Amino acid sequence: MPVYTYRREDGSTFDVRQKFLDEPLTRDPVTGQKVVRVVQAAGIIFKGSGFYVNDSKSASRSSVNNTASTGKEKVDSKPAAAPAASTQAAAD
Repeated sequence: MPVYTYRREDGSTFDVRQKFLDEPLTRDPVTGQKVVRVVQAAGIIFKGSGFYVNDSKSASRSSVNNTASTGKEKVDSKPAAAPAASTQAAAD
């Protein structure tokens, strides 16, 4: 059964263990003040392997992924070949 946190009118809080199907409390059972259920983040625990990308990455895949993730590609250091039309005009 989950534990729910409630906030009283005076700002103090208390926890109550309730079933999922139970209606939320509207009054504190001890003081009788109006209460509001506090929404909290769920506690999730990931156990075991396989939850991270780098758990079973091979060396060849890591180099491919590094270039893809950085957006950098290998650039040829050779200058581009001159277009054929410009070489013919220079010969004339």
